[in-house]
Amino acid sequence: MNRLERFSTIFLIAGFCFFIMALLALGIAPALMTSGIPEDGGMPKEIPAEFQVYYKDLNEYHEALFLGRDIYIKEACWHCHSQYVRPVGGESMMYGAVSTPGEYENLLNRPHLFGTRRVGPDLTREAGKKSNDWHFAHLYDPRSTTPNSVMPGYTWYYDESTNPPTPKKEAIAVVAYLQQLGSWVKDGKRTVHDLNEVTLPPAEE
Repeated sequence: MNRLERFSTIFLIAGFCFFIMALLALGIAPALMTSGIPEDGGMPKEIPAEFQVYYKDLNEYHEALFLGRDIYIKEACWHCHSQYVRPVGGESMMYGAVSTPGEYENLLNRPHLFGTRRVGPDLTREAGKKSNDWHFAHLYDPRSTTPNSVMPGYTWYYDESTNPPTPKKEAIAVVAYLQQLGSWVKDGKRTVHDLNEVTLPPAEE
């Protein structure tokens, strides 16, 4: 075997080993880490009062949450809004304690939408911060609620034949999804979903 063949064999073996390492680190390990997700998927067990006017039963509400998440992904909202308070740049002073793995133990966080840039605010614990009406207005015309916003308006999710425009089922689903984000964490511990307790570190002063 000449030197070139020897090096080719070494590179082939090394490439195979790196492939196995990547499979373990990026494929199998993350799958094992999701074992904390409960049988019910960590989904809410009741319809919030403010959404009972839109949804008659829990299954319908769950379907709306997944629809809202899918629209959130389709419209690339996660490009500008992260769902992960990072342990860098003083983010915990703006958005609260750094995110913990336990916060993502539910089906709405598959896939994880950690985000790519910090253009808009972090939404990982958005639930209850603002009213439904605020979200509907912001989704239709972002600058009506946040004057300096660079977010586009999603007017096609509204019936503009009425005054004011009426949100369609897609807009309602997006708002339902946003109002669910982080609802299972209150005062540093899980509440709504009765999952394993998750304690968050205190936010920096």
